[in-house]
Amino acid sequence: MTDLLYSEEEDALRAAVRDLLTDHCPAAGVLARAESAAPHDLDLWKSLAQSMGLAGLLIPEAYGGQGATHREAAVVLEELGRAVAPVPYLTSAVVATEALLGCGDAELLAKLATGRTIGVLAVGLHLGPGAAVPVVRFESGALHGELTGIADATAADVLLVPADDGGLYAVAADAVTRTPQISLDLTRPLATVTLDGAPGRRVGDAEPAVRRALRAAAGLLTSEQLGLADWSLTETVRYLKERKQFNRPVGGFQALKHRLAQLWLEVVNLRAAARAAADALATGEDTDITVAVAQAYAAPVAVRAAEEALQLHGGIGMTWEHPVHLYLKRAKAGSLAYGTAGAHREALAELVDLRAPRSRIT
Repeated sequence: MTDLLYSEEEDALRAAVRDLLTDHCPAAGVLARAESAAPHDLDLWKSLAQSMGLAGLLIPEAYGGQGATHREAAVVLEELGRAVAPVPYLTSAVVATEALLGCGDAELLAKLATGRTIGVLAVGLHLGPGAAVPVVRFESGALHGELTGIADATAADVLLVPADDGGLYAVAADAVTRTPQISLDLTRPLATVTLDGAPGRRVGDAEPAVRRALRAAAGLLTSEQLGLADWSLTETVRYLKERKQFNRPVGGFQALKHRLAQLWLEVVNLRAAARAAADALATGEDTDITVAVAQAYAAPVAVRAAEEALQLHGGIGMTWEHPVHLYLKRAKAGSLAYGTAGAHREALAELVDLRAPRSRIT
């Protein structure tokens, strides 16, 4: 059985990413960006992607990447989740990269590996592995149509667009119209992408590439949700140790101890599920089942952790100035991203041949 504990290299990577985020991604800065017209922190992305070389973690060295595995990418996403960092790491360094790996497009992979090019798969954030994917019309060498709910599209340099001829096309972002949509999660903005005769270069077949990308997205999203849940628990415990009522720390009240203990157990189980998903993606063993199990469990735990953090912070948790609302919104939006928990449970039932019985109509 694979060892799911963190290796020394993974611990070192975590420390480096956390130090960078501590210095360059404070909560006040994330809040300020969330209220601005430019929610993405491209300076932070430059530090992560270019200076640290993390944009190319999943890209083989032959294409200019780091040749690492999904386990290392999962560690990065844990830390990004802890900071609700407004960078397109999941969408570019994971989803778009996985789609291109499925196509074997060396040119674009080399560009993404440098971190100077941000790629986004033009598939709605709500779609999970196995879902029917909307496509645009390919006609006379150009693409026509509209795609909605595309995460981080406004930060992209290149969009990977599935078309009705079965192909996946690389389209320059400045050749399309990107209209921001109102999104619950202000740190991962959505947009509508409109193509009106946009030129594109076919990079491969859409169906296997998109399926591979969405599976990796669902599996590694659990690590981001783990980081979010862990922050929520840690900050809540810290706050309750400091806050006092009747000259006693609130954290000493038995009812709150029980709530925190239950949440700790759920976060520990989430860590095991997230690590298993990342390892399954890295090794290719029981990947579909492991990802479905992890994502079915992860979203409800992340939401509950953020809700508990908000409630147990009391009045201060309800204020806009406190960052806990960012975590709750990310958790809620994440519960719909790359397939809901219910969708993953249904997929799991199919995978292990435990389909729900059909009702009889007499």
